[in-house]
Amino acid sequence: MDQAQQLRNIVKRQNQLNPGKARVITVTSGKGGVGKSNTTVNLAVELRKAGKSVIIFDADFGLANVEVMFGALPKYNLSDIVFKAKSIREIITEGPEGVQFISGGSGIVELSNLNRQQINYLINNLSELDDMADVIIIDTGAGISDSVMEFVLASPEILLVTTPEPSSLTDAYFLLKALYRHPLFEPSNKSIHVLANKVTSVEEGDAVFAKLSSVVTKFLGGELDYIGIIPSDTAVDKAIRQQMPVTLSYPTARSSEAYRILADNIINGTHEPFEMRRGIAQIFANLFSKTK
Repeated sequence: MDQAQQLRNIVKRQNQLNPGKARVITVTSGKGGVGKSNTTVNLAVELRKAGKSVIIFDADFGLANVEVMFGALPKYNLSDIVFKAKSIREIITEGPEGVQFISGGSGIVELSNLNRQQINYLINNLSELDDMADVIIIDTGAGISDSVMEFVLASPEILLVTTPEPSSLTDAYFLLKALYRHPLFEPSNKSIHVLANKVTSVEEGDAVFAKLSSVVTKFLGGELDYIGIIPSDTAVDKAIRQQMPVTLSYPTARSSEAYRILADNIINGTHEPFEMRRGIAQIFANLFSKTK
């Protein structure tokens, strides 16, 4: 756990040594396949459109989801800081709309086995991010591994992505259970936003949050914040195949509208609901998405 403890300092330096600067949001999920990384890149794009400078830190070491979804090929990644003495500025890659990101690398086993000196060197470099962005989004791996939990514990703001699938809700609860029962967890210093992804209706999204919130309140004595929904949308799947955020590939798609509302809620601390369009309005929205 010593290495994980050191990793936690990456985030703590952003929030304790320089309070009031970069806002750090950790995007996580209880299981894979729920749209966590897709949420990260689309939220980043919409925050950038709103005038915020954004850096994504891909903390899913070795899998490189962010760069794949951006269709980008980074020249450098985190390993280049540690093993090739590159600076943090040198390894940042610019993606669509000026969103910047730091690649966790693909298939790099060495990043999971750093010694104390290497970890400290990495931390000292990452601390520079605070002066380089308004918002830093950390995209963790899925599940409740030590590395995931350390980032979740360290971040003051968590965006928990789940879907209506029972397995997704169960795994999201297990992640929250592990978080609430961790000896270093401080609920008073943490906001946990729940995003219901891939829902077919507003009512289904409400039900997702209600189920998760009720068990957290009953068994963990905690409180969750419902930040909104992202509707199930074929445009998302098409955008993923194109290696572009849906908000750029299909800006009129209903999922794109939902991401815009999510970004606005994040920025303003509001809870504006996303309303599913029905009837003729939805028909035309779908038509425009298909012709793009």
